[in-house]
Amino acid sequence: MLTGNGPQSGGAQQPAVSKNSSLTEPSKLALIRYVSGEFAKVRKPIPGGKEGFVLYTDKPLNQEYLDRVVTTHGAAINTGDNAQITKLEFHEHTIIVDINGGGRPKKSWRDRIQLSVGGPSQVPQSSTTTTEQQGPAGFQPGAGGTLYIQFPKNIPDLSPDDLKNILAPFLDFTREHSAAVHWIDTLPPATKKAITERHAILGMDREEVVAAMGKPDRKVRERDADGYDTEDWIYGHPPDKTVFVHFRGDKVSAIKQYPQ
Repeated sequence: MLTGNGPQSGGAQQPAVSKNSSLTEPSKLALIRYVSGEFAKVRKPIPGGKEGFVLYTDKPLNQEYLDRVVTTHGAAINTGDNAQITKLEFHEHTIIVDINGGGRPKKSWRDRIQLSVGGPSQVPQSSTTTTEQQGPAGFQPGAGGTLYIQFPKNIPDLSPDDLKNILAPFLDFTREHSAAVHWIDTLPPATKKAITERHAILGMDREEVVAAMGKPDRKVRERDADGYDTEDWIYGHPPDKTVFVHFRGDKVSAIKQYPQ
């Protein structure tokens, strides 16, 4: 629900978002790559519960109302705590940000089955775009907090820094070492260089390819003549530039680009 936090007025002004165009797929991938999974220091308590707290990008933060919500639902994450963004979910006018597992309990596949006279049937699922990080050990889905970033119109074409600025009243990213940078620092020099230059190389695993190129436009799974499971990740659409990243097992075994 996005109506549980009432109007906000007074308090610290939210960072302005001046961009007018709608969020593009490349920008969405950049947000997923550089914001989802990031660590931060908590500046204000983040309420627990599935209703979370709404951040209106065109209104100032209502500190008094935040205090009431925290009093009612409790603080899932307190000022000064370390936190990690564990999920981003994109809707037409809203970005839902789960922190430390989020405040929304996750349902198992059994919860999505409903019994009827004709037997079990699947409950239709809404169409959204999401990305989820499991987070460090100890993060439990539903035990953290959720922020709903509400835009007056469609989500504009944000950069990762834009999104971090919007979250700045609650989260300070400047004092924390980037999760992405920390992970990249552990990789071999050639892999680190390829990720920085945004291309795949032989021997990469799937996580490294996503870090370098984002999620593919589509995937094709097969089994080759030797009995190995293979998967092609396809970036682009012919006749435009298209890159095929071929996995044999868990590693990249071939890369092809058309046109050359």
